[in-house]
Amino acid sequence: MKSVRRRAVFTAGLAVGSLMLSACVTGGGGGDSTGKSTDGKLSGKITFQTWNLKNDKFTSYFNDLIAAFEKAHPGTDITWVDQPAEGYQDKLSADAAAGSLPDVVDMGPEAAYTLAQAGVLLDLNKADAKAKGKYLGKAWEAMTFKGLGGGTYGYPWYLNTGPSFFNKALFKKCGLKPDKLPANYDELFDQAETMAEKCSDTMMIARMPAIETFGEYGVPLMDERGEKFTYNDAKGVEYVERFRKLYDKKGMDEEALNNLQTKEVEEFKAGRLAYLPGSSYTLGDLKATAPDIYKNLGIGPRISNSAPNMYIESLVVNAGSKNQSLAVAFAKYVTNSANQLAFAKKASVFPSSAGTLDDPYFTKDDGDPATKVRLESTDQVKKAVVWWPPAFSGAADSQTLREQIAQALLGKKSVKKALDESVRYSNERLDANK
Repeated sequence: MKSVRRRAVFTAGLAVGSLMLSACVTGGGGGDSTGKSTDGKLSGKITFQTWNLKNDKFTSYFNDLIAAFEKAHPGTDITWVDQPAEGYQDKLSADAAAGSLPDVVDMGPEAAYTLAQAGVLLDLNKADAKAKGKYLGKAWEAMTFKGLGGGTYGYPWYLNTGPSFFNKALFKKCGLKPDKLPANYDELFDQAETMAEKCSDTMMIARMPAIETFGEYGVPLMDERGEKFTYNDAKGVEYVERFRKLYDKKGMDEEALNNLQTKEVEEFKAGRLAYLPGSSYTLGDLKATAPDIYKNLGIGPRISNSAPNMYIESLVVNAGSKNQSLAVAFAKYVTNSANQLAFAKKASVFPSSAGTLDDPYFTKDDGDPATKVRLESTDQVKKAVVWWPPAFSGAADSQTLREQIAQALLGKKSVKKALDESVRYSNERLDANK
């Protein structure tokens, strides 16, 4: 589960690495077949790459999946390779530059944007436009890049979002009402300030704002054409000012200025943090690893003033694949409704195929707390948006944004100036990569 957890929650934050690629990268891990035999049937070989999924939990699933495809299409040969979590994005960049990117590859929008910009990925709007109706509209849209002419560069695979988790014991201790959990950012910040006034050893919020939370707050992240970042507008300033005010009231400590999600989880499990944005597997993790916290757990919707955020993983097709027909067919097979449902159940994620969220697994309440979380998360998925702009670099842009906001919270510059400098950096990087 570790790899799916990392990806579903942190994909947006991982570095892609710069690519020095021509627009005519060729290659592909499969053999030299065209993908179809003379009678029109699929044939030949391709390579399918996943991200840290070859383990005790998923190996049998993928082996069975591939065996079923090969049985249904005699003469096909799918080679499954898996790459470790660490350095995956750099590996994608290196393979693409060397012309050795596998035929079908597991990745998120940010990595896909960079590779599509270099001409490495197949544009499905041109190659398989009819596929659009087989997936949730917002999932297809998440892999459609306005800044690259509106092409779609991946078959949506799985989604993740989740509720918010609260330590009700800390609410009671710090003068808040455990039955009045915050549901939006205004309520969250107001209650965080109250907690800061009442308790010196507890925080509500322990992590800096990120680009996707700007979106959840209602900040316009890019212009309509997807060519310029705009998160330094009045709404963006308003959002960061709430963090600055909370920091001034000692509702966030200096350590929080550098915290990433892992540290946030540690603080929540240790009983020092009252709010944790989670996902569909967080409840089970807390039950197993922090039973005392689990006993006092409050669960509410994901905090947002607009639509809640979700994360997406997709399967892309190498535009230079020597067996493109087979690659396309296999990517669609892995992401069809039946297979997405099976994987979602195994991995505690959500399917992106049209209609699959109507399955009883996502709609029928059996009284189990884990089922309740899944049903509530399903409702969120139906409303959620992939807020992370694919053109926003998890390494360069995210680090700059975090550093600039930290300087504003420390009083070294105004919030407006900090966001102006972050946006300028993001736009300059975006222009340089065109």
